[in-house]
Amino acid sequence: MVNTAENTKPEALIIVDMSNDFVHDDGSLTAGEPAQKIVPFIVNQADNALKNGDYVVIAMDAHLPDDRHFEEWPPHNVIGTWGQKLYGTLGEWYEKHKHHDRVIYVPKPQYDAFYNTDLEQILAEFDVKRVKVTGVCTDICVYLTTAGAYYRGLKTQVLAQGCATFTENHQSALKQMELCFHTEIV
Repeated sequence: MVNTAENTKPEALIIVDMSNDFVHDDGSLTAGEPAQKIVPFIVNQADNALKNGDYVVIAMDAHLPDDRHFEEWPPHNVIGTWGQKLYGTLGEWYEKHKHHDRVIYVPKPQYDAFYNTDLEQILAEFDVKRVKVTGVCTDICVYLTTAGAYYRGLKTQVLAQGCATFTENHQSALKQMELCFHTEIV
């Protein structure tokens, strides 16, 4: 591979909504077993990102108890609750690495991790031009976070092996991201 300035820029792995409410069997809006199965892959990707000098962004739904979002969905990811905590070994990974200067936690009010957050500014500050997106749900928050990255001029890659959803739309969402956002699906 030719070493150009573009390939030496750091990348960011964006891990979307891997909370107890979205992953644990007892979560209020869980994707269940499909989401649980992707955790080791995501932890491995996070380890690799740090080894490569890249950034790991934990993008997490963060809702107040009276959020109007709950008019459309069951209450989930209420700030400070068990449901909002990272699931399983990914939670353990975060506790071990949360003070690392390349690990960033971004609470998000909506599906897209860029909407009403400082994620765009953070990535720009670190000169990140390409993001890898993983997590749940493939057809909702992963999809819209990928769209948000694309709309901000970032190159996008979605790690299909690290995505899951509670609907039947996993494959169609991947295909749509590839078509609409020119996302590389790996």
